[in-house]
Amino acid sequence: MDRVQQLHDISDSDVAAWHDVLAASVARDLPGEPTPTLDHVHGCLTTAGLDSHHLLWVATSGDEVTGVARLRLFDGPGRDHLGQFTVDVHPDHRRRGIGSRLLDTVARAARAEERRSLVVEASSDTPGVAFLETKGFACVLSLSLLLLSVHDAGDVDEIVHAEHPGYRLSRWLGVVPNELAQTFAAAKSAMGDMPTGDMDYGTTKWDTDRVRDMAEVVEKRGDTLLTVAALHGDMIAGFTELVIPIGDSSRAIQFDTAVVPEHRGNGLGLWVKAAMLDWLRAEWPAVEEIETDNAEDNDHMLAVNERLGFRPLRKTRQYQYDL
Repeated sequence: MDRVQQLHDISDSDVAAWHDVLAASVARDLPGEPTPTLDHVHGCLTTAGLDSHHLLWVATSGDEVTGVARLRLFDGPGRDHLGQFTVDVHPDHRRRGIGSRLLDTVARAARAEERRSLVVEASSDTPGVAFLETKGFACVLSLSLLLLSVHDAGDVDEIVHAEHPGYRLSRWLGVVPNELAQTFAAAKSAMGDMPTGDMDYGTTKWDTDRVRDMAEVVEKRGDTLLTVAALHGDMIAGFTELVIPIGDSSRAIQFDTAVVPEHRGNGLGLWVKAAMLDWLRAEWPAVEEIETDNAEDNDHMLAVNERLGFRPLRKTRQYQYDL
């Protein structure tokens, strides 16, 4: 029987074995999708994420790693009830109860940490959906995963150079400039009304320390964080963030996009996202695609992404289990 053991000090061999499981799972479940690089896996295993710590386990048969699990435990106020996890089993070793043992281990650890909810994402039409539903997880949010070809996006110049009286564009790499940190934290708080379905995701309070810490976590992981903002005077009215993963820069990942409520209706979301595309084309030509996801009931952001040329890639689901 496969043995489940916790990892502590992460070695190069641990990273390689974890990578092998993920690469095989992506190839089987999401054919054609990019395989995570060794550098990316190393960053995920050695950096828990903002306001959190994580626990890691592997399932082994002899000297072979057959499955992996990661549990992220949020520490910050407003989300310290929550655990977020992943479980992956090598396709050659499925249907042997490995996923169930890893999930049981994750649930026991979450209860020991006094968490009330577990959340996890699964792509539709993959074995993960049936696995989670059999285990009693409830789908609490449906998402559309979208993909954009950076160089095929249309009307970028026209959108970027359209007049927005009273507003100007700014951009930065990595940590927000000191003079914008406070207004950036306020703009981040504008995401509080984004659709989250029935998910028990808690609340997040943004301040200057948190926005800096978030960027430093991305940097520590080895990724590159880009931000474009629309300013009204000295205040950020809207922004968009993008991350270029370490090891394979061909596909960037959309992070947050938000417009402060009193500035909505002025086309700022479309403007900052087009300006990000313009920046990528000029200074990051290796980035060929951008991946993003939207809640299926977020009609406004779906329309913005459609205007830029994003196309549907697949559906994903957020699942929750009440401990």
